[in-house]
Amino acid sequence: MAWSIADVARMSGVTSRTLRHYDEIGLLPPARIGSNGHRYYEEADLLRLQQILLMRELDVGLREIRAVLESRIDQVAVLREHHRRLLVERDRLEMLARTVGRTIAALEEDRDNNDMVKINRPENLFEGFEPSRPRIDAEVRERWPQAWEQSQQAVEKMTAEDAEQYQREVTAHLIRMAEFMAAGTPVADVAVQAAVDAQYRFVCRYWSPNAAAFKGMGQYFADDPQSRANLDKIADGLADYQRDAMVCYADARLS
Repeated sequence: MAWSIADVARMSGVTSRTLRHYDEIGLLPPARIGSNGHRYYEEADLLRLQQILLMRELDVGLREIRAVLESRIDQVAVLREHHRRLLVERDRLEMLARTVGRTIAALEEDRDNNDMVKINRPENLFEGFEPSRPRIDAEVRERWPQAWEQSQQAVEKMTAEDAEQYQREVTAHLIRMAEFMAAGTPVADVAVQAAVDAQYRFVCRYWSPNAAAFKGMGQYFADDPQSRANLDKIADGLADYQRDAMVCYADARLS
C-alpha cells in the first residue's frame, strides 16, 4: 500500500514542505513519484520517518540522522535507545508540568486576593528545565550552518548563571506575548513588535538570523508538534501568534 505526501503529512503532523525538504537532501525519498508528480510513500518509508522524528525529538541533527539511517546499526537496538531517552524526557516533562501547575496556582491565588505576586521559592520556577544549552531547530543547522556554529560557540561559553538568565528571559518573553494575545493586540502593534525586537536581539547573542531564518524560526514554532504544544500550553494559539509576530518583524525590520 502507498500513501500520498498529503496522507503522510496528515498522519505524522510533518508538513508537506518538510517532507519535500527531506526528499531533496536524500533523507526520506518517496517510494515512487506518480505521473502527476506527486510523491508516494510505502510502509518502509513510514517506519523511516518514525525514526527520523524520534531522533529529531532527541535533538539529533539531520546529517547525524542520515548517517544513522544509512549505517548497518541494528534498528531494534537504535529504537531501544530512543525509547530509553524518551522515557527520561517524559519524566522531565512531567516535572515541568508540575512546575507550571504550581506557578498557575500561586498566580491565581494572588490574583484572587488582589495581592502582588509573591514568589517564596523562586528556584521552584525552574524545576525540570534543562538550561545547559538552548534548543535550536535542527533545520537551522542544515540551512544556516555558519550561524549554527556561531550559536554553539556562544552556548559553550555560558555559565550556570547565564543559563538560568536565559531561561528567565525566554519565560518572560512568552508571558508578555501571551498577555498581548489575550488582550487582542494585533501582532503589528508597536508594543508587540518591541517585544519581538527584544527577542531578536536576545537570539543575536547566539546567532544572527536574517529575515528568512527568523521567519523560519517562527514557522517552526507553529509547525513542529512539540513546539506548538509547549507554546499552546501557556496560552491556546500562542504558537501562531508568535509566528505571525515574527513574520511581521522580519518583513519590516530584516528584509
